[in-house]
Amino acid sequence: MSEYDGGDTGVDYGHVETGQEHESLDQLNQVNASESDYNNQFNVYEQDHAAAESTSFDQGHSVEYTNPDGAHYAESSFTSYDHSAAESDHVFAAEGSESSHQAEFSQLEALQARLDSAFSEATVIDTDTPPSISAG
Repeated sequence: MSEYDGGDTGVDYGHVETGQEHESLDQLNQVNASESDYNNQFNVYEQDHAAAESTSFDQGHSVEYTNPDGAHYAESSFTSYDHSAAESDHVFAAEGSESSHQAEFSQLEALQARLDSAFSEATVIDTDTPPSISAG
C-alpha cells in the first residue's frame, strides 16, 4: 500500500486524464486497361473456261473421159467445209469482311477516412474521509 499525506485539507484528489486521438486512412487504387483486336477475312473464287474448235472437211470428185472418137468429157465436184468456234467463260467472285475493335478502361478509387475521438476521465473527489496515515 502507499502512504498518503493529505495535509490539513482533508481532501483526497484522484487523477484526471484528458486526451485526443487522431487516426487517418488514405488508400488510392488506379486501374488502366486497354484492348484492341482486328479481324480480316477475304475469300476469292475465280473460274476460267476456254474452248476452241476447228473443223475442216474437204471432198473432191473428178471424172474425165475421152472416147476413141475424140470426144472429151470432164466433170469435177468439190466440197469444202470449214468451221471454227471459240468460247471463253470467266467467273469472278469476291467476299470480304473486316472488323476492328478498341476499348479503353480507366478507374480511380480513392478512400479517405479520418477518425477523431476525444476522451476525458476523472476520479471522484472524496471530502468525507479524514486524512489518515497508513503504516506500511
